[in-house]
Amino acid sequence: MEGANGSYRAHALILPFPSQGHINPMLQFAKRLVSKGVKATLVNTIFISNSMHAFPSSFINVETISDGFDDRGFSQAKNCEDYLTTFQAVGSQTLSHLIKKLKDSGNSISTLIYDSLMPWALDVAKQFGVLGVVFFTQSCAVNNIYYHLHKGLLRLPLLGPSVSIPGLPLLQVMETPTFVYDSEFFSDFYHASINQFSNIDDVDWVLCVIFYEMEKEVVDRMGKLWKMGTIGPTLPSVYLDKRLEDDKDYGINLFKPNTSACMSWLKDKPRGSVVYVSFGSLAEIKVEQMEEVAWSLKGSNCHFLWVVRAKEEAKLPIMFKEDVSEKGLVVTWCNQLEVLSHESIGCFVTHCGFNSLIEALSLGVPMVAIPHWSDQTTNAKFVEDIWRMGIRPKPDEKGIVRREEIELCIKEVMEGEKGKEIKKNSDKWKKLAREAIDEGGSSDKNIDEFVTKLVSTQSV
Repeated sequence: MEGANGSYRAHALILPFPSQGHINPMLQFAKRLVSKGVKATLVNTIFISNSMHAFPSSFINVETISDGFDDRGFSQAKNCEDYLTTFQAVGSQTLSHLIKKLKDSGNSISTLIYDSLMPWALDVAKQFGVLGVVFFTQSCAVNNIYYHLHKGLLRLPLLGPSVSIPGLPLLQVMETPTFVYDSEFFSDFYHASINQFSNIDDVDWVLCVIFYEMEKEVVDRMGKLWKMGTIGPTLPSVYLDKRLEDDKDYGINLFKPNTSACMSWLKDKPRGSVVYVSFGSLAEIKVEQMEEVAWSLKGSNCHFLWVVRAKEEAKLPIMFKEDVSEKGLVVTWCNQLEVLSHESIGCFVTHCGFNSLIEALSLGVPMVAIPHWSDQTTNAKFVEDIWRMGIRPKPDEKGIVRREEIELCIKEVMEGEKGKEIKKNSDKWKKLAREAIDEGGSSDKNIDEFVTKLVSTQSV
């Protein structure tokens, strides 16, 4: 197959939901496709494209469509429903125009790979007669819960103290996603999560960001419903199999990392002595919770590196940075992969966003799990009870995890007997992650099978 920019076996158009945690895994999958002879074009919204601090590999083309909010993205919309509804209307139209433009320029596509939060993209794929492939960026466990709700096999409100769902361990009600058990989220977010499955029976392929060994039972069950493949972990190759030349970072940053300060500070810290803390790119932490985390870090007497986004800094205790300067460093953003892979890191205090979780698992870093919302509560369950890579501090009756709990868990992971077992399990998962994506591994085989299908499909 010959394209305007040279020879390629097929052409994949890749459409992530416009946020950092959704762009990263889909961009990494695009790099894997390119390494196997498939041309990949990443599609960002205009706002995201204008917000990037870095750009993906020159081997991946980048195009833009509009979500209807070109100036400020999601924050420009009235609410979540307004954003999603407008994105569907404007995005469908501008995506169609893009596909036509690519065809007219000699760059016809073989498939549209789209984020599961945008099921309307399947209609565009069908309109042009190309393969419609949905990409899930959350765990199969979480997807399985949403699927059961969509089909009416699980009904709200949950009456249990516990919930039994085929393919999953027994879950306490508060171990399901917050959109399921918390009435505060019974709205746009809940409906968006359930709507991921509105047309899934019509897709040509289902791709999941995990690797098979992480969730064997639920993957096997879901694989009976759809043509499905696990293709993770979706980290840059340098941290895994090292087969992709110069793949050292994700390539797109919506926040500017303070890399030099972080790495300079870490370089003289003893092996396994530093607690790394980050609650991701979206979570808004209550002031009371922020204070509890702060004092737990000071009380642990460990070295710590804490990422506090600029808009969250005002929640820190007064003079906290100055008070802990001998032991701790607080930055507004960092290159998390470089930090987690540094030998000085002994523990990751995390919100259990799925990208962060996959990074820690793949790099063998033990965790203290403090989930906040969405899928994070279910992810934390798996961290502690299934993968046995960490500990969950218990929140109090107000939902606040107190400093004593956090401090106790940090010390247990860093120094305790349970921490030794967690470190052993962490090393095991690090090895399994690399094997999955390396040549002949479960994910590598699934990607090969997918590419074979693309190559056999006529581009339009």
